[in-house]
Order: sequence, then structure tokens, then C-alpha cells
Amino acid sequence: MTIYKKVNRLSAMTIAGAAFAVAGGAAGANELRGWNIHVEDYPVSIAMESFASEIAEKTDGELTAKVYHNAVLGDQPDAIEQVRLGVIDFGEFNLGPMGQAVPETNVTALPFIFKSVPQMYALMDGEVGDAIGEGMKAKGIVPLGWYAAGARSFYNSKHPINTPADVEGLKVRVMSNDLFVNMVQAMDGNATPMAFGEVYQSIKTGVVDGAENNSPSYESTNHYEVAKYFSLTEHLIIPECLCMSLKSWEKLSEDQQQIVMEAGHASALMQRDLWAEREAASMETIEAAGTEVNTVEDKAPFQEAMGPVYEAFLQENPGLTDLVNMIREAD
Repeated sequence: MTIYKKVNRLSAMTIAGAAFAVAGGAAGANELRGWNIHVEDYPVSIAMESFASEIAEKTDGELTAKVYHNAVLGDQPDAIEQVRLGVIDFGEFNLGPMGQAVPETNVTALPFIFKSVPQMYALMDGEVGDAIGEGMKAKGIVPLGWYAAGARSFYNSKHPINTPADVEGLKVRVMSNDLFVNMVQAMDGNATPMAFGEVYQSIKTGVVDGAENNSPSYESTNHYEVAKYFSLTEHLIIPECLCMSLKSWEKLSEDQQQIVMEAGHASALMQRDLWAEREAASMETIEAAGTEVNTVEDKAPFQEAMGPVYEAFLQENPGLTDLVNMIREAD
């Protein structure tokens, strides 16, 4: 039985002992409201429901929680601010959009800063996560567990990418962020920011040669139909965080804090397994469709090519130099 089948029932469960008002209504001090952008059967959502269920069970219903899926409590930037203010008690956020509030999280969006997904997990569960967590706490946010968001890789309609030289001349769609534009330009590619919904037709008509994303996004949008080369560069491995408002955290007893922290870590391990399962299913689909997949084993040339990107970033953020070096120098 797959992990999905084992835990999917959690998304349909009501949390024992919980009694909640609708969003915007009155809520008791022990009733925590949680923000989530995803649909209810998404890996993040299932893990968050498990988190809520566990804290209700372990506190014998003294502390309960409800997860509001589909961003019904607002969009991500607003929700991050509401968690900081204690209006929303907890949420699950990508560290990229958190950068405006917590500068330390910006380092995770640097291209090729993590060597692999397992390395990212090890570092985020250790001293790197602790350092970023301290920056978050200083801004009113307590990290409970580091979730997976996959590794973004390049795909295109021309040829496999094995070295930075293979990006030269390619027109690559990127997210609208100077870091990602500079990443492609550092390899002599032509970066083209555009809306994600325009990518399929743009590759089909030759406006761009390819794009970059994780395998579930590449598969679910059918981009593999028009871009047959999927190269596992894993150039962006940006973690996500299940986190709690510091204001809400400080209202908990020490025993409740321990239960919440342990439940957050357990939910992160569950979510990582669920995400890996989803990625594997996507890879099966695209390979069965004839996609040519190659794994970039040696990322050192790519990391070396990012020199100008890192230099520009650290000139703007000199206080993050030690944190960047801590990650880059890790095994």
C-alpha cells in the first residue's frame, strides 16, 4: 500500500475534539488556525492534517487545530504577515516568498547552493536550519519542520543539458526574479521571464526553447509533449517550512510546545515521503511518453559558473556571507 493510500484518509478526518468557527469568526485560545495554499489531497495538505491530528491527540484535545486549504485565509505574502502578527497561528510557506520578511531565507533561492535534495534535508535539519530559524524567530515566526518542494531542473526542445555550455544560446523561461535571470545569463543562455501559463505554447511555437521546474510541474502541465529533453540539474532546491506564529507559540505551555515541535517534525518526514512518491509517479509518466531524461552527476561546473550571481547577491546582502559559505562548503 502506498503512503498516499495509508494517509489520504487524514485529509477527510475531522480532528478529534476540535470545534472551530468559520474563518473570520471568534476562536478560543486553544484553537489554532492554519494557512495552506494547496488543495486537500496535496502532499503538504495531508501532512498538515496529520500535524493537526497529532497535536489534538497528544494534548488530549486541550490544543486543537484546523487547516484552511486553498489559500482561503489569503494569499501567501499576506498570510506570512498574518502569522508574524499572530492573526493566523501556523502555516506552510515556501522560503522564497518569505525573503522579504526574513532575509536569511533568501539564501535557499541561490542557484546550485544545495548539492542535492538529501543534502538540503540534512543541512536544514541541522545547523543551517537552526541559523535560518533564528532569523525567522527574530521576525516573529517559529519553524516547526522543513518540508520538500522538489528540485527544479531544466527542460527544452533542443538537446540534453550536461554542462553549463549546453545552456548557451537557449531561450529559457524563468520566474520573474533577478536571481533566476542572472542564473541563465551566467551560462550564456537567454532568460525570458513570462507567466507560467504561457510556457507550453511558447515552447511549441519556438518563442522559448524550454523552461525549468520540478518533475510534477513538468508532467502535470504536459510540457514534456513539447520539450522532450529533461535534464536533472536540480539547480534550485528551495525548502518549505511548516511554521508557527511566535505570538501563538508563546501562549503554549512548555509541554504543548514540545508536542507541537515534535508533531511538526513528524509531519515534515511524512511530507517528504509523499513528495518523493509524487515525483516518482511523474517521472514514470514522462519516461513512458518518450522523454529523454539525463542526470547531471557533477554540479561543480554549474556552481562555478554561478560566481557572478553570488557576488551580486552578497554585495547586496553582506550580512548573509557566513550563512552562504556554511552551505556552499558543506559536504
